[in-house]
Amino acid sequence: MKIRTSILAGACLSCMLLGGNAAQAAECGTTDPITVAEMTWLSAGTLAYVTKAILAEGYGCTVQIVPGDTVPTASSMLAKGEPDIAPELWVSTVKSTWDQMLAKGTVYKAGDIFASGGQEGWWIPDYVAEAHPEIRSVSDLKDNWKVFEDASAPGKGRFFACPPGWGCEIITNNLIKALGLEETYEVYPTGSGANLKATIARQVSRHKPFVGWYWGPTEVIGKYRLKVLDMPAYDAAKFTCLTDAKCEKPELTGWAVGEVAVAATTSLKEKAPDVAEFLSKMQVPNAEISDVLAWGDDNKASPEEVAAYFFKNYESIWTKWVPADVAEKVKASL
Repeated sequence: MKIRTSILAGACLSCMLLGGNAAQAAECGTTDPITVAEMTWLSAGTLAYVTKAILAEGYGCTVQIVPGDTVPTASSMLAKGEPDIAPELWVSTVKSTWDQMLAKGTVYKAGDIFASGGQEGWWIPDYVAEAHPEIRSVSDLKDNWKVFEDASAPGKGRFFACPPGWGCEIITNNLIKALGLEETYEVYPTGSGANLKATIARQVSRHKPFVGWYWGPTEVIGKYRLKVLDMPAYDAAKFTCLTDAKCEKPELTGWAVGEVAVAATTSLKEKAPDVAEFLSKMQVPNAEISDVLAWGDDNKASPEEVAAYFFKNYESIWTKWVPADVAEKVKASL
């Protein structure tokens, strides 16, 4: 009788413990569908599917991926409070709309998606950096123009221009003036973003020199192992002049670190606190996400496939964002 009583007591205790653990397990917090914006470039699309998988498989949420892009997504979040989450919103690109969202109180910044922020600058391949340790900053270019000389146009270094019509075009042209590079470099036109990417691919595949503008994190930075040249800290007044095509006396300054937010609606934060906690921890190192995107570009993978690759190969990053029980559920779903 005592044995039977002990067994029953042990069974009841086990039920209580299991019930307690279940109560503490992370939950979605809402039965409403959670919408996640999938932007049109690979990193943002990948992060959208990473977010979806964690919410759906780890927290048991109903999740919908919705098409988006920086300006329309920000405008929609301001006007309609939709989508619920934009995992890679370039705040610095839509600063006015972002300020309105924060003032209205319907959207908040859960965190910064990139550990080093969005990066713009002038880049060189790793093999150029290794062969020429004397070139570490943009100021080193003037005296080392021969490194970037092209056989088809001897006598000057070749600087690959920012695509026409892009904001970086005017800034780069002014920086060339500020550094006094007009006499030692030809600014070589690239024509478009696709052409610039193809130019980098061609130069690297031939182990030729390259110096020019680009941004990160992107698959280009990871795939072609580009190294950003050092620049002075961002100076707002100097940079404002660099953005003006009529800037009379351009001065050297670096780009501001791009603010790229995990943006979410405050209504989601209120009804799904566990989800909000996850979003607050969601952040990827720039170098690692560039490598992930490079794999995606090499394999012509979809954002969903790149997300699966990220889950399988970078557990040390994403498992820090969520409780252990959530991580195990996501792993089991892969």
